[in-house]
Amino acid sequence: MNHIEALFLGILQGLTEFLPISSSGHLYLGRHLFGLDEAGLFLDTMLHLGTLIAVIVFYKKELLYIMKHPFSKLTLLLIVGTIPAVAAGLLFKDYFEEISKTGVTIGWEFLITGLMLWTADTMKGGYKKIADLSYGDVFFIGVFQATAIFPAISRSGATIAAGLVRKLDRETAAYFSFLLSTPAIAGALLLQSFDLVGGKTEVSAGTLMLGMIASGIFGYIAIRWMINFLKKRSLKVFAVYVWLLGIVVLTAQFTGVF
Repeated sequence: MNHIEALFLGILQGLTEFLPISSSGHLYLGRHLFGLDEAGLFLDTMLHLGTLIAVIVFYKKELLYIMKHPFSKLTLLLIVGTIPAVAAGLLFKDYFEEISKTGVTIGWEFLITGLMLWTADTMKGGYKKIADLSYGDVFFIGVFQATAIFPAISRSGATIAAGLVRKLDRETAAYFSFLLSTPAIAGALLLQSFDLVGGKTEVSAGTLMLGMIASGIFGYIAIRWMINFLKKRSLKVFAVYVWLLGIVVLTAQFTGVF
């Protein structure tokens, strides 16, 4: 992997982690395009580290509050919302890693992501803020987050959609979705770090670092942009995009091109 490829994949990861279009699905396609499948785990780990840094920087006030008040309602909300993803990751980790390697289902998963976004966008009358969230609300959102264990189901898309179903206002749905991503990304990095022990990669440390930095910068930009975007605009543009992408992927698979 050269510097240009690392920069491209870093930007791709940073943007698609927080835009509701599936970072893992896009990263799989990007790696396959450059023939970098063998660098997958090391590359994914560094790029996810970049997006974790982005979300930590963006939510530094909230995370400092959680550290100072570990038994606050916000802390408990994040714990409850994370439980379904933890359970799914521990119980089905090997199965979904195999699916991720082959990419056989990602076309269908892009279509499902689009359906979730389009359906949720039709929900009207969202009014809840962070202070109004119940543990039932965040567990429901967490169940949707757990579906993102499929490689091309968008984590941000699923959680924003679930928030809209539970009557969060649009800005809050995005805001809480990205805050909830903090333990999810950190947990995924922890699991990946165990798998990296004893492993080797032909990719240089400098190249991986470039990808991580790009991922962090563009991840931060994507968080801020998406929260502002959802104040007045529709998710349907993202639904149409992932539908078109899913159709392209499925067509390429069925014709043997991909």
